Amino acid sequence: MTMMTRPGRPRSADLIVLAAEVALLAVAVCVGALLNHQGVRLHADTAPLYASWQPHLGPGTPAALLVAALVVWRGTRWATDLPWHRLLAVGYLAAVLWTLSLALVDGWSAGLTERLTVQAEYLHEVPGVTDVGVLLSGFADRILDFQPDSWSTHTAGHPPGALLVFVWLERIGLGGGTVAGLACVVLGATVAVTVPVALRALGVEDAARAVWPFLVLFPGAVWVGASADGIFTAVVAAGLALLAVGGRPAAAFGGLLLGFALHLSYGFVLVGLLALAVVLLRARDRLGVLLVAATAVAVVVAVFTLAGFWWLDGYHLVARRYYQGWAAERPYGYWVWANLAALLLSAGPVVGPAVRRAVAAVTMRPPGAAALRRRITGAGPTVWLPVAAAAAVLAADLSGLSKAEVERIWLPFAVWLLVATAHLPTGHRRWWLAAQAATALAVNHLLWTVS
Repeated sequence: MTMMTRPGRPRSADLIVLAAEVALLAVAVCVGALLNHQGVRLHADTAPLYASWQPHLGPGTPAALLVAALVVWRGTRWATDLPWHRLLAVGYLAAVLWTLSLALVDGWSAGLTERLTVQAEYLHEVPGVTDVGVLLSGFADRILDFQPDSWSTHTAGHPPGALLVFVWLERIGLGGGTVAGLACVVLGATVAVTVPVALRALGVEDAARAVWPFLVLFPGAVWVGASADGIFTAVVAAGLALLAVGGRPAAAFGGLLLGFALHLSYGFVLVGLLALAVVLLRARDRLGVLLVAATAVAVVVAVFTLAGFWWLDGYHLVARRYYQGWAAERPYGYWVWANLAALLLSAGPVVGPAVRRAVAAVTMRPPGAAALRRRITGAGPTVWLPVAAAAAVLAADLSGLSKAEVERIWLPFAVWLLVATAHLPTGHRRWWLAAQAATALAVNHLLWTVS
């Protein structure tokens, strides 16, 4: 028997959670401003975001407003009415336009072409890579700072796969800042396809359709275009979608992508929580898919190891490098909770109420322990995928290796938190979509974000 609740209660709870989110953000901004004023080295002028205060308009402003208005107005209807493959095509195109227009708010050069060409970025190192084998075998030797050949900040802070992406683009004649920036946009926007595909493969097409417009108007698109984390997000989402699709060939390709993701960011070891959730949520052949995917991951790790880069060595060295820089001065006591405020701006204000509803669908007023166990074991992808993403974020946050800049670093987890939006009532979704779009537009037009 389904327990009845008064209709006003869930909505009131949503508003309470939203108020808590606003309070958290306000406190993070005020405390961050106070600490900056007192000379505490947060190394984030507009903490909790890594950005600077600079209200501005740009050539992307009209397009961003148009895409936002169109998706808010028609998105929920399209999600219900469009045939599946057309829905995915429309979603991808809209996500590309949304991401690109947000990038162009800062202008073509500053927002796209030059964003990845600064000294801290991967493109700075690409001209010096003449031999991939030499790159991999000597990569770990250049991670630590304060030596003549130290890698630039982002290259040192990630495994070599991140640099290899841009090296490979250059090798096939697609080098330079413009192509790199566009690659972040067109690949990052694929999450509007891969996440719904994963949900549909796991047997919840209605949920996939409900989540679709929230992935299109993802506030994190502010950082997807253009930062390498947009590409990282795409790789992780595609790998998880292939695990969900089923069949051992798909699992093998998914495992290869997730194995490569391990060599894009050390933090993606936490993607294992999402991968395990996807496999366990499958209807059949769970063990076979798990073994095939794990073997594929091991193959990628073996290839990198045989080429001269051992992941664990890189991880231990990058932890040392991390505290050779700003991390040594950024106070853990502030960032351990202010990071969550930054995540709210990246995932959007809908994330708190949506996750609350997902958890409540399992835990609210169970008539007994047995019923609670049945609800937990019977909970589907719209509960367990956001829970797995939240667990990954919490682990990353507590580790102390993610102090600031998480609005882009946690993009691969933020898109899976949005799966919980499937629990929102149909009549509320348009308002939440408007709030999501307004968040992205406000951040992009009031602040000058840095990738």
